[in-house]
Amino acid sequence: MKSSAGDSAPGTATLFLTASLIWGSTWLAIKYQLGVVAPEISVVYRFGAAGALLLGWCIATRRTLRFPLRHHGFLALQGALLFGFNYVAVYLAEQYVTSGLVAVLFSTIVFMNPIGMRIVYRTPLSVRTFAAAALGVAGVALLFLPELAAARNGGDAARGIIYALGGTALACGGNVAAIRNQRNGIPILSGTAWAMLYGAVAAAVAAILQGLAWTFDARISYLLSFAYLVLAGSIAAFGAYLTLLRKIGAGPSAFVGVATPVVALTLSTVLEGYRWTGVAALGVVLAVIGNVIALWPAKPRQRSG
Repeated sequence: MKSSAGDSAPGTATLFLTASLIWGSTWLAIKYQLGVVAPEISVVYRFGAAGALLLGWCIATRRTLRFPLRHHGFLALQGALLFGFNYVAVYLAEQYVTSGLVAVLFSTIVFMNPIGMRIVYRTPLSVRTFAAAALGVAGVALLFLPELAAARNGGDAARGIIYALGGTALACGGNVAAIRNQRNGIPILSGTAWAMLYGAVAAAVAAILQGLAWTFDARISYLLSFAYLVLAGSIAAFGAYLTLLRKIGAGPSAFVGVATPVVALTLSTVLEGYRWTGVAALGVVLAVIGNVIALWPAKPRQRSG
């Protein structure tokens, strides 16, 4: 279907690439957030700032911010799972394992999202989706095979894996809640503003319960990575991803989680001296094939008679 001449909305490919390219770089940016400030506190700062900026934009552009109380409950659920506890788990995971391994584990969301949608909304599961997911996760695993082998030793690596998989499951729950909010007519920008603020509150509660100190890191590396994570990693990338979620659904959208490790590894090649192997190259091929299968438009069914 051709869009009208006045339709300036970004297409599926643009949304997919925007989210993938930005999030593929945020795995490195998060590393500069670790150290002085507790992960939970950094999550509060990040999504509190992103939510406040989006809220201000909605006010300036006269977008509605008033929703019934029942919707705020689900916005709070989306925020707590997708922007709060999910990111706390990811930040904690990166304290124990490499950013690449976290990316590998997070790619399993391509399995979790369709299953979550099936459980909550009775969405059909297709062989095509799971075949694409298997190829994608296998490809990502091959990309980081040395890190996966090291994780077999247990200890800190095992702890990081638990945090990463837990964060992935929380993100899946946040996606399911986001679908519910979109189906109930909540606009993406204003809904995301509220959800991010709720996510910041959830992370703040986690920090308070643990008795964490509310410190701040004034180093330029922390400030620059913080600005990038707020503006690009939170506002721009989530805006693209949640729009993609609305356009093509939770299953295909989850393949952003397969594309981001490929971007992360490409950046690691330049910035961290990663050396490519034949196995890693095969991993890229499998990941790309999985993405193509998942995102290729399905042929419409022909009616008989």
